Amino acid sequence: MCGICGWLEYGEDRPDVAGLMRMTATLAHRGPDRQNVWVNGPVGVGHSRLSILDLSETGNQPMVSDDGNLVIVFNGEIYNFPGLRRELEAKGHRFRGTSDTEVALHAFQEWGPSTFHRFNGIFALAIWNHSRQELVLARDRLGVKPLCYATLPRGIVFGSEAKAVLASERVRPSIDAAALHEYMYFGNAMGRKTMFEQIRNLLPGHWLLLKATGVEENCYWSCDKVPAVLDDEETAVQRVRALLESAVKRQLVSDVPVGAFLSGGVDSSSLVAFASQHYSGRLKTYSVGFEGETWVNELPKAKQVAARFGTDHHELHIRGASLPTVIETLVRYHDEPFGDAANIPLYLMCGALQRQTKVVLQGDGGDELFGGYRRYRLLHYFRFWATVGRAPGADRWLRSWRGNPRRIGRILEIFGLKDDGLRMALLLTTETPTEPPTRVLSAEWRRKIEKFDPFARFREINERFSEKDRVQRMLLTDLNILLPDTFLPKVDRPTMAWGIEARVPFLDNDLAEYAIGLPATLKVRRGTNKHLLRKAMRGIIPDEVLDGTKTGFGAPFSKWLRGSLNKYAREVLLETGSGASGFFDRGAMERCFKDHEEKRSENGFLLWKSLQLELWHRFYMRNKVAVAS
Repeated sequence: MCGICGWLEYGEDRPDVAGLMRMTATLAHRGPDRQNVWVNGPVGVGHSRLSILDLSETGNQPMVSDDGNLVIVFNGEIYNFPGLRRELEAKGHRFRGTSDTEVALHAFQEWGPSTFHRFNGIFALAIWNHSRQELVLARDRLGVKPLCYATLPRGIVFGSEAKAVLASERVRPSIDAAALHEYMYFGNAMGRKTMFEQIRNLLPGHWLLLKATGVEENCYWSCDKVPAVLDDEETAVQRVRALLESAVKRQLVSDVPVGAFLSGGVDSSSLVAFASQHYSGRLKTYSVGFEGETWVNELPKAKQVAARFGTDHHELHIRGASLPTVIETLVRYHDEPFGDAANIPLYLMCGALQRQTKVVLQGDGGDELFGGYRRYRLLHYFRFWATVGRAPGADRWLRSWRGNPRRIGRILEIFGLKDDGLRMALLLTTETPTEPPTRVLSAEWRRKIEKFDPFARFREINERFSEKDRVQRMLLTDLNILLPDTFLPKVDRPTMAWGIEARVPFLDNDLAEYAIGLPATLKVRRGTNKHLLRKAMRGIIPDEVLDGTKTGFGAPFSKWLRGSLNKYAREVLLETGSGASGFFDRGAMERCFKDHEEKRSENGFLLWKSLQLELWHRFYMRNKVAVAS
């Protein structure tokens, strides 16, 4: 993995080496092994290298084609590059080294943008064509690797992270009001939007063509284009097992040691099962335990799985971490306020590795492809919940409920909606329109952002897949929104902060396409999540893992905000925060804290997002902010 950046200017303000070096330096954590830039006329590109394949100088970037016409900067891995290389050699191409970047360069030389559909991997890249004076940007199918950009009057600046774009000094940071409204509900901006009004994400499966006459966006892959799979259950079980094993084997290719994060859950245990079989050596596995706070502890299950497959297992014990320091550090790495606190344990875990390995396998994607979340079961029983919600006396039944009446009431409210897009959205947050998260904002900020629909992205996805059943629509919503906008950045930023490459075999092209094409009835059956994946792994990983309950790898931020982080959060949001950024209404924020502290309301998510937002403003926007409204 690496960091890439670039600057194209068709006008008089041409990029210079100093500017490109400044941009590249902001990405040094993503590629600590080497930084270099290339500037020629209207374009300049920079690269920070994390050496994984071809550790020699022939793998360095920016990389120039033999004829001098093409220049590439590349972040990621192309796992099928050996086959592509053989195909290109048969066409007469000759290679200087053994990197997948060089294969990508020759592939583009041979096939142009159609080559992106051929890549099985995770990548973000930029290629400059000197003879055509054109720049191409591209991103992998499901958005594992990040790529953002800002268009200029006659050009573009881009980077793996927003900090590189800002370092160009060609972009004035201003807040995107629509993105802020989304953030208040979900903890991040969505789709193309970032919290910076001028900076946009390149969507997964898309590529941009930049030329003097303007910008052209193209889609080379999307879930819409995946054909339905009509296999019966037993055939699907065999196919999933074989495809997952092939994906893991393919992603073990590396010129440095490969390890795996092992939580003891179904997804990570499945990866370790196959990786331990095909890795040339003894696979290193890593699990984490935290001391001093109430965390989910999966060390015993992980240890059992490691013993089953004979891995070189390491338990990383984290104690005494300064949470305010970690929180502030992660705000800087994310470049945007980020509401998923699961980035904290992942960041601490990577730090504890002390660069023992540069590459780790990670289980992300398994839940979204195979139906791992509770909301899929709820939607599977949609008629039941919708009927209960409309039944007379539902309120009395709720009050007598032995479980959590607030949670059940929320479910009934959601299932009583007629708007399927809104239902999908509200299943992904604890916030509701009846008690909106914007209630803690100042009147000025509420006026600026409430004119925008925070659920627009969900309605768009729901409309795209309106012919699918509700469970399948939710799965596709998560693949198009939750995965690229929340979970993959949650993995990318903390791992790359320590110069560690995370690989996600569940998102392999062949496995992902097959899983997407399968009907939801094979994934969620009779109230069981991941029915197909569990059946495919039966007899391979322990039954205790397969039949155990899903715990997740989160952080107890709600408890922190009542305990160890309460003083810090109050200081940021009340003593200095409300006056520094102007985001919040002091009285409303004080009530939010008191209700949470006294357990009258569960406001942990809202307080956490507010804390992240204020810190982001402090580090990125203070004295520079202009509001885009």
